[in-house]
Amino acid sequence: MGLEWAMSMPLVEGTIIIIDLDRFSEVVRERGWSEYKPNPATALLTRLVERIVTRWRAVVIYGLDEERGTEEVVLEIPYTEPEELLPDLEEVKREINRLGVGVTIVAVKGYVGLKPARNRREAYTATPYRRLAYRLLREAKRRGGNRIVVS
Repeated sequence: MGLEWAMSMPLVEGTIIIIDLDRFSEVVRERGWSEYKPNPATALLTRLVERIVTRWRAVVIYGLDEERGTEEVVLEIPYTEPEELLPDLEEVKREINRLGVGVTIVAVKGYVGLKPARNRREAYTATPYRRLAYRLLREAKRRGGNRIVVS
């Protein structure tokens, strides 16, 4: 299913970004925050992601959620190098860290399809570059998270 879908997409070079709050269930329990409506971290991440989407004309592949707040998001930005995005990604990390919450961010150069995913699985696996970004995210989280990985 994923491969046929990916093969039908017009692909262009760009950057795949995955942003994911670290140990979020644990943080929610510790602070008594709601999982089902925006809390300080998810509301802030939603605003910061919207800023990136507007500034860079990014396509939200998965995860931006104004009603519940954003815990994880996958973006694709055409014709953009990951290094160009570094100041914005550092700002996201800095702002989220101010709340005492960790965030792991991965930016990978590759071909982007620019079509929102139908579900979480497709968001992370529809293209080889999304799979790479997801693998790098998991590795960074295993090493403690709260970092930016650019590849």
